[in-house]
Amino acid sequence: MIYNWFNIIVNTLYIPPETIIRRKFALMIFRLDERLIFPDPELAEPDGLLAIEGDLSTERLLLAYQNGIFPWYNDDSPILWYSPHERFVLFPDKLKVSKSMRQVLRSGKFIITQNQCFTDVIEACSIVERIGQDGTWITDGMKIAYGQLHKNGYAHSVEVWENGKLVGGFYGVQVGSVFCGESMFSKESNASKTALVWLCQSGLYNLIDCQVHTDHLESMGAQMISREEYMMLLRDNA
Repeated sequence: MIYNWFNIIVNTLYIPPETIIRRKFALMIFRLDERLIFPDPELAEPDGLLAIEGDLSTERLLLAYQNGIFPWYNDDSPILWYSPHERFVLFPDKLKVSKSMRQVLRSGKFIITQNQCFTDVIEACSIVERIGQDGTWITDGMKIAYGQLHKNGYAHSVEVWENGKLVGGFYGVQVGSVFCGESMFSKESNASKTALVWLCQSGLYNLIDCQVHTDHLESMGAQMISREEYMMLLRDNA
């Protein structure tokens, strides 16, 4: 959940108004400074919130992903860093492709590319309408930061084309042989599914981190695992 925040900060204690209302006591949230460090992810709140502030430098983002942490916030809040207690992931060898999807793939209606237009993909992801979500968490600062990650070879995009037009795709961050998916979009039915099938069958990754649950991804074989299992997989595939 992304909150609307008041600036209530006492040393390392940050208390959003909703937290005060719905909990009997306030829990400590860590406030980052210029040092490139994160608290132990085990200290995250029940909803996964671990820390606030810091910056979106390439170095900090890489450190975050290497430790199972990612930023998720909007323009009305400071930078928020999350490490969920459970992780929604997809093992490529457990990918489920429906009969109708196999027909789409065989039709050849879509052309797949990688890293051809990262900026266009992240822009499309930022403006696509999502059910139950008002606005986007892909802020201008996010676009700049992940664009820099892409220039440095750490963030990648997969593009889906139909008749020369970009109709789907996604982007994410590579940590060894783990692909940490950030966002996807689809302007044509099955376009984003086609991109995901391509990624799973590319042989490039042993694990795809989907971060949070969606019915769409669950239908394709994604599953929940504990943070402990996720961190073990992250270390083994670094």
